[in-house]
Amino acid sequence: MTDTTTSTPTATIQRVPADTSPAEIKSIVERDGGVILSNFFTVDQVRRFNDEIDPFMTDLEAGSPDKVDLFEGFHGANTKRLTNVVTHSSTFREEMIQDPRILAISDEFLLPVADSYQMTAAQVIEIGPGNKPQPLHRDLENWPIFRDLGPSGYNVTINFLTALSDFTEDNGATRVIPGSSHWDDYEDRGTPENTIPALLNKGDVLLIDGKVAHGGGENKTTDNYRRAMAWSFTIGWLTSEEAHAFLVPLDLVKTLPPKIQNILGFRSFHNASKQGGTLWQANYDDIAKYLEL
Repeated sequence: MTDTTTSTPTATIQRVPADTSPAEIKSIVERDGGVILSNFFTVDQVRRFNDEIDPFMTDLEAGSPDKVDLFEGFHGANTKRLTNVVTHSSTFREEMIQDPRILAISDEFLLPVADSYQMTAAQVIEIGPGNKPQPLHRDLENWPIFRDLGPSGYNVTINFLTALSDFTEDNGATRVIPGSSHWDDYEDRGTPENTIPALLNKGDVLLIDGKVAHGGGENKTTDNYRRAMAWSFTIGWLTSEEAHAFLVPLDLVKTLPPKIQNILGFRSFHNASKQGGTLWQANYDDIAKYLEL
């Protein structure tokens, strides 16, 4: 078991300008597990995004749909989660997911592992008053083999956690254990005492890798809702969390650039540079031809 009291190399989450080079961003994340990108999205973009998804958020019930205790604890009894954001928000699909900085950072992290990558999930997460802290976890645990491989395994996913409201320690700011990506035992997710809050302003992005232990914080307020969007990319040969290829209307997909179509699962995954095969095909050809993209 890792000594969590001595293995954290930094007690803070480094904050850098949004235009920091992808290589420097990757270096910081590989060291600490995460980095804050200041003012990444504009106040206007956040406002328009919130306006677009507000009606869908209003219609949602808080908590896990099946009300099973195991999932309710993770999802949050007073937390709303909106998926299929590509369909719901034109600001997201036309500006945010196509932002050249997002794609350059994702390229930097994921193309060394695979020839293309996909968006595994994009979820608006709104933590309501009184919600308990989320259990600490690592995002790579969606694919347990990488948990078993520990720090020596590939880093197969990154998460652009975008603040849609200000994050404070009282309203549920995401808690992170910097350096936990280097622990020998990934079954050790640390304790709340090991965590520090990611204090964000609207439009800031907390970029974390799949190896760092983290979790949503406790909302100790009586009337403050902490809203964020967690949107993650993962290498193309892993199954994504959201089935975007069955959720996003094809007519809408046809308005998007080829790289974004690929990210959403509407084009085949090729891995020739890694001496791998082509996946997600139709008649041994790119699925895009079958879909007439």
